[in-house]
Amino acid sequence: MTNRFSSTAQNAAKAPFSFLRRPAVAVLAAAILSGFQTVSAADFRWTSAGDFLTFDIHAQNETLNSSACATVYESLVRYNEKMEVEPALATKYERVPEGFLFTIRENVKFHEGETLTPEDVVFSINRALAPLSQFKSSAAGILGAEATPDGKVLVKTVSGSPVFLRQLTTLRILNKAWAEKHGALEPQNYVAGEESYAATHANGTGPFRLTLREPDVRTEFTANHDWWDEANRKGNVEKVIYTPISSAATRTAALLSGEVDFVLDPAVQDLTRLSRNPDLKVLSTGEDRVMMVALDLNRDATPYVKGLDGKPLAANPFKDARVREAMSIAVNRPGLVRGVMRGKALPTGTIVSHAVFGWNEEIGAAPKFDLNRAKALMKEAGYEKGFSFTIDTPNNRWVNDEAIVKALASMWAKIGLKVSVHSMPRAQYFPKVLSFDTSACLVGWGSTTLDAYRPLQSLSATYNPASGDGISNVGRASSAELDAVLKRLAVSEEVGERRGLAEEALSIEKKGVFHIPLLEPQISWVMKKTVDAPLRPDNTLVLDRVRVNE
Repeated sequence: MTNRFSSTAQNAAKAPFSFLRRPAVAVLAAAILSGFQTVSAADFRWTSAGDFLTFDIHAQNETLNSSACATVYESLVRYNEKMEVEPALATKYERVPEGFLFTIRENVKFHEGETLTPEDVVFSINRALAPLSQFKSSAAGILGAEATPDGKVLVKTVSGSPVFLRQLTTLRILNKAWAEKHGALEPQNYVAGEESYAATHANGTGPFRLTLREPDVRTEFTANHDWWDEANRKGNVEKVIYTPISSAATRTAALLSGEVDFVLDPAVQDLTRLSRNPDLKVLSTGEDRVMMVALDLNRDATPYVKGLDGKPLAANPFKDARVREAMSIAVNRPGLVRGVMRGKALPTGTIVSHAVFGWNEEIGAAPKFDLNRAKALMKEAGYEKGFSFTIDTPNNRWVNDEAIVKALASMWAKIGLKVSVHSMPRAQYFPKVLSFDTSACLVGWGSTTLDAYRPLQSLSATYNPASGDGISNVGRASSAELDAVLKRLAVSEEVGERRGLAEEALSIEKKGVFHIPLLEPQISWVMKKTVDAPLRPDNTLVLDRVRVNE
């Protein structure tokens, strides 16, 4: 007998996560703002610091980019307003011995007119497992997909864990014939800088069509009123205009002048002032994200670490757990929250936010700031005089990303570390660190499944490009003990067992100092008071739910 799931019967899919529902300058500005065009009341203009990276649905697994793709492309299942899984391109799904069986929605059209078929679904899910896919971690435990003789799609999985349904919310569906026509049968190699038709064009089934793409300048979407779910569209936006603006001050100026309607990432120091403006509103909640530092734990000699005399070190100091612990307890996390984040964050000691299944207070407790102990550990490890290194960070991806790293450099100087901050736009940052061309870098990570397995499997599992394990493990940490626990967690179906395994894995990660967790940021969105936009803990703007009121 199979366990059937549908839009009205999903208890097995959501029950393990029910406890997670939470309370939720002038010249430059003039130059940028002059590029905006006059728009109608049903148009929605928004901005954030960086641009989308690619519209190839499997080429870059990063929140802002994924949300842009979700405007155009859809998955078999999706999240509703309560972050519960519900059907999308599948009308129903059921647990079978091999995995999950999906009934594909009929008469769904791609934007260029093709009809959605089971073959498109099979192609897309298997494409997510391809060697160049950056979504292999999202597909971890998924063995592949195949069409059944009766026109359904079987997604084979290693177990019946409900987490697989949550993973499928980010595995979007591409038209196979369109991909073949435009040379996109394989994912774009974004990390290597490959150009691709699918990177700047899109053909999905979703609520909006991609109608203009000018990288780093402007992207436009128009409402798709042939959308299969048009009757349930909650928003009224006809045209979406996205303009990246790197300067926080200029983003604020654009909002105050009426040139944009919405800012995804306002400067934290502006929030109090903006909240007092009667023409604006500020929405805030805790974000499902942790900011952390990754260090090279793999190479015997790491390229961007030197002695204070400027000469390369014979050994990689980051491989010594005492050095990593010293760096962690030399970080004044409460001071970082107060000084850099203006109170809009929480200190943390683990790589997952407290919204994630597997987190508990003991695991999440931030290490105590202790300079004396940190200095003693550095001396014990043989680095009493310190060393120098370069740390990489984007300057337009996360709120105050560069400022966080500069504050860390100042703190680490007190234990003898001379730190050079190498900041760059996100379009250069991600290819650099994902190709492991770094000795230390800032990392921001949220769990799209709200379960500890995926961040652990992506960030901390031993790197294996074939399986997707450790695909974002930029320091290449490796622990046989942790890998063994993660293998069990990957197939576990029972809630209590899953919780215990997740806590065990997070404890191993924390004890080994495989990363240096810093803080959980708070999401704050600022918009015109005439705009209604539902705030989600994953910091995703769902455009078909946005309303622009008169």
